[in-house]
Amino acid sequence: METNLCVAGFGGQGVMTLGKFLASATCDSTDKNVTFFPSYGAEQRGGTANCFVVISDEAIGAPLGDVMDDLIIMNGPSLQKFLPTLKKNGTLFINSSIVNGDIDRDDVTIVKAPVTELALELGNARVLNVIMLGVYVGYTDVIDAEILWSAVEHKLGSKPKLLPLNRQAFEKGLEIGRTQR
Repeated sequence: METNLCVAGFGGQGVMTLGKFLASATCDSTDKNVTFFPSYGAEQRGGTANCFVVISDEAIGAPLGDVMDDLIIMNGPSLQKFLPTLKKNGTLFINSSIVNGDIDRDDVTIVKAPVTELALELGNARVLNVIMLGVYVGYTDVIDAEILWSAVEHKLGSKPKLLPLNRQAFEKGLEIGRTQR
């Protein structure tokens, strides 16, 4: 089985970090094949950012496909740009705090999570990507949540003071994802 995921938003939302956490955890802790393919806009913070993660039981022929199984959309412009790439019966994960346009497709599943709002409630806007990562994993079970958390914990190991807040953010996301299954 192969899963093609696109994560898209603007710089500063942690789009690349979300993709890297997922790809690293899957690569390091499972026997699945994984690719991670980043794409940055011309600007740094505030510019466009997206990445593609492919997770497969078999060899991966290309680092990204033309059709996505899942989309994680963190801002409105990314919805407009990437929604056409989502396959029929695919799953669309939306940051409903700031993505509020109409979705003119009735052939996809939509999972909404107000991750920006939740991150602000937790006291740090920078954990919105970890919340969305939890939503995605909680909904899809693409990788065991504890395996993924171990990878996040390892990557943030040099900043131990960030771990409790990120764990809380991840757990909140898992809860949202699991309840929307």
